[in-house]
Amino acid sequence: MDEVSFEIISFYKFITIKNPDELKDMLFVLCKKSKILGTIIVSKEGVNGMLAGDDDSLKTATSFFSKLGFSIDDFKFSKSNIKPFKRLRIKIKEELISLGYPKLSNPNEAVGKYVEPEDWNNLISKGDLILMDTRNKYETSIGSFKQAVLPPIKNFKEFPNFIKKHNIKKDAKIAMFCTGGIRCEKASAYLLKTGFKDVSHLKGGIIKYLEKVPEEESRWEGECYVFDNRVSIEQDLKQGNYLNCNGCGEPLRKEEAAHPKYKKGVSCPKCYDDLTKEKMESLFERQKQVELSEERGEVHIGE
Repeated sequence: MDEVSFEIISFYKFITIKNPDELKDMLFVLCKKSKILGTIIVSKEGVNGMLAGDDDSLKTATSFFSKLGFSIDDFKFSKSNIKPFKRLRIKIKEELISLGYPKLSNPNEAVGKYVEPEDWNNLISKGDLILMDTRNKYETSIGSFKQAVLPPIKNFKEFPNFIKKHNIKKDAKIAMFCTGGIRCEKASAYLLKTGFKDVSHLKGGIIKYLEKVPEEESRWEGECYVFDNRVSIEQDLKQGNYLNCNGCGEPLRKEEAAHPKYKKGVSCPKCYDDLTKEKMESLFERQKQVELSEERGEVHIGE
């Protein structure tokens, strides 16, 4: 039997959306009709999403987004040998991704300098800048750029406090990066609004860098965490070698799944000893229901 390959697009754009509810309804109809799965966030400040489907259905989606002002460069294209998503989710939020300071972090008002993936190596080779990863700790634990500052944050809203705590000078040269670019745009807007002068960020994020920059020239080390069932990707956007633990949410190397404390959908060596009996029983029951739903060809409501 031939191996099934799923097409994936990830995208975002900060652009004024006058009627998020109307756009949500239109996207729901389009995705259902085209059998597209994944997640889309709609906000008055823009659209952010990751979708999977066949080639024709995703061409329909990109054509729709082009009418909103998206260009082909706003999309990252990849493939997966496993089904990336189990259902379609379209949500309306105040912000595409929240930093906790909506009035100080709107990229439609101010944003840092975009650096193309092909120019990134030249920028970060300079010794007079601060190279900063804006992702969460569990993401940076499996890969990053060498010499990057890795904030020990659990979620993006902790980033402003990290900046304040470390008293970074306002005239410092800062170059930031994240998975797809959206967090960097938010963070750069915040830094500029709070007095920083020289802020750059990797256009298209790590995903675009791994796609565009040849392996022999790459400064990336490790793998890149992604928010779908692939868990991680490598050079040329190939599926990586990590699984996700449902108990703690931490990425695991596939060989760690052979450990006695790894229980699918329940625990891993990192969290097994910290889970209460009640929590363990709850996760076991949840995993049981997920597997029963899959046998029936349904999607468990918690997925």
